[in-house]
Amino acid sequence: MGPKDAELLTERELELMHVFWNGQEMTAHAARDRLEESGRPLTYTTVANLCRLLVEKGFLKRLGSARPFTFCAVKSFREVSATLVSDMVTRLFRGSREQLILHVLNPEQLTPEKRRLLEELLDEEAGDE
Repeated sequence: MGPKDAELLTERELELMHVFWNGQEMTAHAARDRLEESGRPLTYTTVANLCRLLVEKGFLKRLGSARPFTFCAVKSFREVSATLVSDMVTRLFRGSREQLILHVLNPEQLTPEKRRLLEELLDEEAGDE
């Protein structure tokens, strides 16, 4: 999946993808219910159309041919988020991951507790290599 693919996700489509990433296979109706539970009520028709579009874009897959259709995510959260972050680093920070980290961490607001947590994360990552 290239950056252009990720850019094709609208905010609503990304919101719906989160439902499929947090669940498993489900119908458009079940996805609509989950969105409503999270405070984002959309009509069934809107969710069904979003599912159809996400199938066409290759983010969801329709399982079976019997109605109601069941869908599942084809692209994982990790894959999509990695592409979006990589694209942001390239476009906004001119390829510098260090500048992204410095921007996100904002050293002036880094408390001792947050610094300790960050050091623990970095130590864990170094241990995995």
